[in-house]
Amino acid sequence: MATRFTLPNGLRVVHQRDSATAMVALDILYNVGARDEDESRTGMAHLFEHLMFGGSVNIPDFDGAIEKAGGHNNAWTNQDYTNFYDIVPAQNAETAFWLESDRMLSLAFSDKALEVQRNVVMEEFKQVCLNQPYGDLGHHLSALAYTTHPYRTPVIGKELEHIRGVTQEHVREFFHSHYAPNNAVLAVTGNISIDDTRRLAEKWFGPIPRREVAPRLYDAEPEQTAPRRMVVSGPVPQTLVVVSYPMPGCFHPDYAVCDIITDLLAAGRTSRYYRRLIMSTDLFASADASITGSEEPGQLLLQGMLQPGIAPDEACEALIDTARSLISDPPSEHELQRAVNCFEARQVMGNVSYVNLASMLAMDEMRHTTQQQTLARYRAIAPSDVARVAAEVFRPERRSVLVYQPSEYDSAEVSPDVEAHA
Repeated sequence: MATRFTLPNGLRVVHQRDSATAMVALDILYNVGARDEDESRTGMAHLFEHLMFGGSVNIPDFDGAIEKAGGHNNAWTNQDYTNFYDIVPAQNAETAFWLESDRMLSLAFSDKALEVQRNVVMEEFKQVCLNQPYGDLGHHLSALAYTTHPYRTPVIGKELEHIRGVTQEHVREFFHSHYAPNNAVLAVTGNISIDDTRRLAEKWFGPIPRREVAPRLYDAEPEQTAPRRMVVSGPVPQTLVVVSYPMPGCFHPDYAVCDIITDLLAAGRTSRYYRRLIMSTDLFASADASITGSEEPGQLLLQGMLQPGIAPDEACEALIDTARSLISDPPSEHELQRAVNCFEARQVMGNVSYVNLASMLAMDEMRHTTQQQTLARYRAIAPSDVARVAAEVFRPERRSVLVYQPSEYDSAEVSPDVEAHA
């Protein structure tokens, strides 16, 4: 079982021992993501994911220090959070505490680090968003699905100029208003005792002062009252259709139902999309359903890669009709139980690894829940819940349709044609 405690500076710590490994994992989750950025300076959270490896006040080479200790590390950023994790031999666990605490205390804020990491992020933007098929799909889709909320902007940033224009003043301001012990969770797993975890957390993180965290002042996304449609063209091999619907955030009781709905539709060969759209029609090369999984109200996505010659409207109708079949033809107890069992198996098996366990514990602590509570929410879902939530989510006036179609390679930059249909 996990043990939790909070340091006087506000850092929440969660620990669970796994004596079957000779390693220790530290996972630090900061409550800052793309939603915390200024709309004129997007991509900051993702840039900081890189800058945090550029040297801190006492450690000029973060990667070098952890590699000397026999460990390795990585990080990720999404709309809501930024995460850093380190894996080291148990006898060198203190090195990981030292490294993570030093960059929480203060970055080096060197001009060289900013220049290097800014160029790295700009090249990543070009490689991921500009130079691969469907790379800018997220830009188009989020701009279509949101009108005001900061989820409107992709994590990597809205445009290159926003990243290129970041200054040291911007970096210092963003760091001191978000990367604080009272805005973070530290999860520790592996072959380390709770006593050693408490001692090392107090020694290395305890002296770091609390900071005033910038408030979130943006407005909630207004209710969508009319369907939206966007058609874009680019150097892609075949047409992709995505249908997006607003759905509740992770704290809402219906969040788990939306997640199970996407599993019923697209998880495995027993799913409705596979049986009804892939095996029984010639419309799609592939079909999928997913949720964005965000803390605040997000999106439930239906998407299909079309076979050659298929009209996008026909494919779109098939995706929607099959999703709405959950209303008139709710899942049987057996169909639903299979989906819930698969979810539970993924959760349990995924957390067998002490590294994945650290990530899960950090996220659960950030969201004030536990794995047991999450599983209980999914086990409590009834077929009637699926039908009720499907009827609420899959309303015609709430859908946003994005059609991404092929064009000639010399015509990749096509302005989106946005059409709203009553």
